[in-house]
Amino acid sequence: MKRADTWKKIKRNKLIYLMILPGLIYFLIYKYLPMYGLIISFQDYKPYKGIRESEWVGLEHFERLFASAEFWMIFKNTLILFGLQVFVFFPIPIIISLMLNEVRHGFFKRGVQTLIYIPHFMSWVVIVSISYVLLTLDGGIINEILDSIGLGKINFLMNDEWFRPMYILQVIWREAGWGTIIFLAAITAVDPQLYEAARMDGANRFRQMWHITIPAIRNVIIVLLILKIGDVLELGFEHVYLLLNSSNRNVAEIFDTYVYVAGLQQGQFSYSTAVGFFKGGVGLLMVVFANWLAKRFNEEGIY
Repeated sequence: MKRADTWKKIKRNKLIYLMILPGLIYFLIYKYLPMYGLIISFQDYKPYKGIRESEWVGLEHFERLFASAEFWMIFKNTLILFGLQVFVFFPIPIIISLMLNEVRHGFFKRGVQTLIYIPHFMSWVVIVSISYVLLTLDGGIINEILDSIGLGKINFLMNDEWFRPMYILQVIWREAGWGTIIFLAAITAVDPQLYEAARMDGANRFRQMWHITIPAIRNVIIVLLILKIGDVLELGFEHVYLLLNSSNRNVAEIFDTYVYVAGLQQGQFSYSTAVGFFKGGVGLLMVVFANWLAKRFNEEGIY
C-alpha cells in the first residue's frame, strides 16, 4: 500500500522529479560507478591485465601508506590546512552575510555582493597567477612597497613560512563572497515581525542580530559545517598544486597532490587508489561523527 502511494506521489510530481534527474545521473556516473575501481587498492593492478586478472595483494598498499615516512607529514599538512579552512575561512561568509543584511541601501548592497562574487568565477590558475604578479621578488608590487619603506623584499612564493597564510588568504579572496549566498538566503526567511517585536522591546541592531538572525540560521550553519568536516582530507588538488614547489613541499604536500604524483606521474595506480580510499573513509567517519555530535546537542543534522 505504501509503495503504491509513493508511486502516486511520484506521478503527481513527475516534473519536479524530472528536474532532479540530471543531478542524479551526474552522481551516478561520476560518483557511484567509479567506486567499482576501488577494488584495485587491494590488487597489484596492471592496466594490460585489467581488474579481473590483476593479482590480489590484500592490505599491502595500506600497510605501505601507514608505514611511509611521508604519511605523517602529508597527514599533518592536510589537517593544518583543513583547520585553517574551518576556523579561519568558514566564519567569514557568515560574518559578511550578517553585515550585508544590516545594509539598508539597496544599490550599495548589490554592488558589494557583485564585487565579492566575481573572484569565485576565476579559476585557481588566475588567482595564483595574480598572487604571483603581486608577490614575486622580480617586480612584485607588494615587494616593491616593502622595499621602498625599508623593510626589504620577502620571498613569499618560495618561503615555507608564508605558504599557509598565502593559501588561506587566496581561499578567502575567491570563496568568501560566494559562500554568503546560502546564508543570505537563510536570513531572508526570518520573520520580519520578530525584528519589529525586538525593536519595540528596545533591542538595537546588534541585539537583533545576536538574538534573532544568528539563531534563525544556526541549523544552516551546522549542516554546512558537517559537510565541511566531511571534506577533512579533501582540500582540492589544483590550488595547492599550483602553489607547491621544492622549497615549500614540507608544508604544502597534501593527499590530493600526493595521489597525483604517485598515481599519474609514477604510475602507482593501486597505491594511489589506496590513498584515495583512505581519504574517503576518513571523510565518511567524520561526517557520521559530526552528525552524531549535532544530534547530541539537539541540533538538526544532515540525516
